Amino acid sequence: MFERLRVMLMKEFLQIRRDRTAIMRMVVPLVIQMLVFGYAATFTVHHVATIVLDLDQSQASRSLISHFVASGRFDVVGTARDTAQVKRDIDHDVAVIAIVIHAGFERNLGNGKSAPLQIIVDGTNSNTALIALGYMSQIVSQFATDEAARLAPPHASLAPPQIGVSLQAVPWFNPGLDDTWFFIPGVIGSLTLMQVVSLTAFAIVREREVGTLEQIMVSPIRPVEFILGKTLPFFLIGLGDIALVSAIGVLWFRVPFIGDPLVMLAGSALFLLAAVGMGLLLSTFSRTQQQAFALNFFFVNPFFILSGFAFPIAAMPRLLQWFTFINPLRYFLVVIRAVFLKGVGFAVLWPDLAAMGLLATIMLAVSVWRFRSSLDA
Repeated sequence: MFERLRVMLMKEFLQIRRDRTAIMRMVVPLVIQMLVFGYAATFTVHHVATIVLDLDQSQASRSLISHFVASGRFDVVGTARDTAQVKRDIDHDVAVIAIVIHAGFERNLGNGKSAPLQIIVDGTNSNTALIALGYMSQIVSQFATDEAARLAPPHASLAPPQIGVSLQAVPWFNPGLDDTWFFIPGVIGSLTLMQVVSLTAFAIVREREVGTLEQIMVSPIRPVEFILGKTLPFFLIGLGDIALVSAIGVLWFRVPFIGDPLVMLAGSALFLLAAVGMGLLLSTFSRTQQQAFALNFFFVNPFFILSGFAFPIAAMPRLLQWFTFINPLRYFLVVIRAVFLKGVGFAVLWPDLAAMGLLATIMLAVSVWRFRSSLDA
């Protein structure tokens, strides 16, 4: 058995080596996608186009506007004359946000009264709008604190102390709240899943499509040996892909890796077994490479969306949350982010590792059964 399996593996690696563009197709797109996702996948908002309608024209109103500009989050692209121009600029996508400062703003601040500030937001992109409003809330709060200190009487220190609550946020594992540290590990798992599943599915379907599958099956090679010979190379390629994109994440994007490489290796191996089983299962339902491509798109994309890569699983409907339990990418993202950023080990991650192992066993068993059935049909 081992001799036949060795010959099968040699045949696969020779076929890959003879295809001069195969290595390029496996490596170059992966690296390009890693770099694109690494820079593009972010919740941080910078340089939001903003217009200002300042009806107060005071020192306080100009100070407030300077607070927004100094944050680097907002770019003042124009000054409106009236509310009609505000509406027109937002309708024509000149600006995403409008700041309207009403007359009497500085006077109300000096008298200790409420000084309303109106923020108009283009809600067509709700994600950007919500994030920008959060930034604005922080900036306005800082401005109010600065103005209170500036307008305080000279002997304010002699006044009786006021009871207050001071909130101090202490982020763990990501002190700078850099969302690149969150996204890069997710990109590693997502890109690996897409590549390994597609390579496995296409490799077996290609044998069936060109007519060599029947020739192999009438040889002394058994179906199990054939499956191992076709899938093991892509398992090893998947390990190489994870190592490559992880190195890019650590060396290029400066994402810290503080965990145990053995935990990372165990999680990657179980995840790749599940991915190979998924690709093999898709191949049993496909007769042509076009069908394999369609099935790959139909199944892998939902697995990507329902993995917790960008959208919290807890915020999904209950039915979709149940569906995520059969998604190996869900568990691998937990493992890879925990290993990268938290440095936890088997004692904490064993439930996720066990879930990936169970899914890999089920997928491979069903795939082998389906493959044998398709040969007998």
